[in-house]
Amino acid sequence: MPRKTLTIKSKVESLSILDEKGNVDADLDPKLNTQKSLELYRLMLLARRLDERCINLQRQGRIGTYGPCRGQEAAHCASGILMTPEDWVVYAFREPGTAIFRGWPIEHSMYFWGGFEEGCRPPEGVNDLPMCVPIASQVPHGMGLAWAMKLRGDPHCVLTYLGDGATSEGDFHEAMNFAGVYKLPCIFLVQNNHWAISIPVANQTASQTIAHKAVAYGFNGIQVDGNDPLAVYVATKEAADKARKGGGPTLIEAVTYRMSVHTTADDPTKYRSDDEVKAWEKRDPIARFAKYLKKRRILSEDLEQKIENEIQTEVRAAVERYETYCKSVDPSIVFDYMYADPAPEIVRQREEYRACLVREGVLKA
Repeated sequence: MPRKTLTIKSKVESLSILDEKGNVDADLDPKLNTQKSLELYRLMLLARRLDERCINLQRQGRIGTYGPCRGQEAAHCASGILMTPEDWVVYAFREPGTAIFRGWPIEHSMYFWGGFEEGCRPPEGVNDLPMCVPIASQVPHGMGLAWAMKLRGDPHCVLTYLGDGATSEGDFHEAMNFAGVYKLPCIFLVQNNHWAISIPVANQTASQTIAHKAVAYGFNGIQVDGNDPLAVYVATKEAADKARKGGGPTLIEAVTYRMSVHTTADDPTKYRSDDEVKAWEKRDPIARFAKYLKKRRILSEDLEQKIENEIQTEVRAAVERYETYCKSVDPSIVFDYMYADPAPEIVRQREEYRACLVREGVLKA
């Protein structure tokens, strides 16, 4: 028998709508109204300013190790604003804008990185899972939520965030396979920021794109300019609409760049060049969107400054709430989360620690 070329039903597309100069493809522009446009711009800027403040807090020893999102605001904010309260969102750890949009207080991010259990507790009534630092372990959870939706006949969807490094983990492939077989209502949004800590994408996969990994699992993938909020918005909307109608999953590869450190425990100068970072800074998603909004006369210099001032005030207030909470907490509660029935050695350590806190004046005797 002669060899035959198989016909693969799944497709992979590439999408870019807005360039770094603020020029737009009029045929692809979703033409968001003024309210939605400013909501997205404000959310992206809030994520950036919170990010900057958290880095400063970490450097000052006021929170623990922190994972920045600078440069990736469009990838998560422009997708997150499309999720309804009935949908579910599953986070990695670079999506503060989506969390704020979904109803998480700004200071919640500080609780998480400050080491407080409260940082892992979603607000009441919010269909979200907490941030997940272990790579790719959240992806099966997102798939599981989507499976439950399908079993219940729930006409909503699940948005799961992950990074390019997560696509090298088995959890990712298992979730993709299950989602494809059962046509689950989920969106896998890969923020391809080019670096899995110090490992470049080229050393992660031989695939031409991450998007077309979806083909092997029987559903569509799309690669978008992850620094283009309009492209991310359009791709996510299409994927969400399809999922809610029973059309199954979509893999979105948002090609972006981690302009900051992997975490505050990282030194990126050891593995990437300043020239590479500067080249991507010219594609900054917030500056790009601002140019576009000004061309549409939605954003003016005065309004831009007004939004900036409001955000600075909100972030300062959130820091104050966080630090007020810190002062009210007994640090020895860390021992309370280890065992339901603590061993004698744990009890002894807790008593020794509390005695130290009393000596230092942190706790009253």
